[in-house]
Amino acid sequence: MDDWRPSLLTGPEAKDLLDSGAVRRVHDPLDEPAGYGTWVWYPWSGVLVRTHPAEEFRRLRTDRNRDKITPEEQRRLGAARIGVVGLSVGNGTVVTLTMEGVGGSYRIADFDRLDLTNLNRVRAGLPDLGLEKTVVTARQMYEIDPHLDVEPFAEGITPANVDAFLDGLDLVVEECDDLYAKVAVRERARARRIPVLMSTSDRGMLDVERFDLEPGRPIFHGLLGEVRADDLIGLEPKDKIRYVLAMFDEGSLSPRMKASLPEVGRSLNSWPQLASDVAMGAGAVTDTARRLLLGEPVASGRYHLDPAVLVTEATRLHG
Repeated sequence: MDDWRPSLLTGPEAKDLLDSGAVRRVHDPLDEPAGYGTWVWYPWSGVLVRTHPAEEFRRLRTDRNRDKITPEEQRRLGAARIGVVGLSVGNGTVVTLTMEGVGGSYRIADFDRLDLTNLNRVRAGLPDLGLEKTVVTARQMYEIDPHLDVEPFAEGITPANVDAFLDGLDLVVEECDDLYAKVAVRERARARRIPVLMSTSDRGMLDVERFDLEPGRPIFHGLLGEVRADDLIGLEPKDKIRYVLAMFDEGSLSPRMKASLPEVGRSLNSWPQLASDVAMGAGAVTDTARRLLLGEPVASGRYHLDPAVLVTEATRLHG
């Protein structure tokens, strides 16, 4: 049995599990006949829960989305297939997508395990340390909606699996640190006409690449020139800086982020990220993904939702 995916059980199967002694806690919030609904077994926590059948479950769980999202729109969003690469920043994004009901089938990719230094921005806890980030994230998603389809890529994005990861997706959210993966995902997504979204956790920057509408569009809006993914394999941290500065447009970075980049590979393992930036980025990506998947106008480009610019004395409306 997988340690990241729940089991959906019938009443008799749930009784057999209870009789086995494996269940630590039973939660049955439904005021319904004993044979109604679906029992969900979460092996990592030992909890057995009874909930509604899939269609009714999703309708009730997203009921407070109305009428900002109509029932028909919610059904369309629930059919979307989304890939998320990188599960530090991407963890917050895919959990937000899940909560809003944007996507019903996901592929999630990260080669890393959860470390104490991740807990400044990843919604996890000490008991999760050492687990694969794909496992931590899949568990969180399934605890929100046990009827999801989640496929983890625990080796991250590699030359051997990037095509399998992307096949059949409607949208990619790219939030990883690896330069090869960042470029390779875009090269292959462009060939498949899959749009790519990214937040950078600095100055609220949201990046949109509508490869579905613009299959000839240069990746990263041409900021990297003619660089290809294969050119970026195995670079040392200090050798990545010039590409990072080009990719994220040095002039648009916050002063503190810009000052920190020369320390990457020296006093810093990677560029800094804050929980507030990650949470804001998750909201921006989810909102944009929803509108894009529903066919609303979303143009390629870079957008800033920077509180340091938006929340000032000059922009205050009342007070």
